[in-house]
Amino acid sequence: MIALTDTAATKVQELITAEGDTALALRVAVRPGGCSGFSYEMFFDSDIATDDVTATYGDGVKVVVDPSSAQMLTGATLDYKDGLNQAGFSIDNPNAQRTCGCGSSFS
Repeated sequence: MIALTDTAATKVQELITAEGDTALALRVAVRPGGCSGFSYEMFFDSDIATDDVTATYGDGVKVVVDPSSAQMLTGATLDYKDGLNQAGFSIDNPNAQRTCGCGSSFS
């Protein structure tokens, strides 16, 4: 299961609050594609399947991962940075053997 840093959990909570639906969870998935073979996908979801892996971070931020993606995200960390050199979410995944230059796909 992917872990969230405190900064990422705070930002996700801000975005869920802006959406106005506290039932939303952050879904993180790994999909085939991208220049290195797999790419990350993140979106808010209220449809949680019984076999989804879930975890709660910060002030009640729920993260949902489907079982096949959970295997590839074990030990990974989602962070959020807001600086001059880098802004946005990033995933540090120890399971990725190779990443592309854009940072959004891996193998």
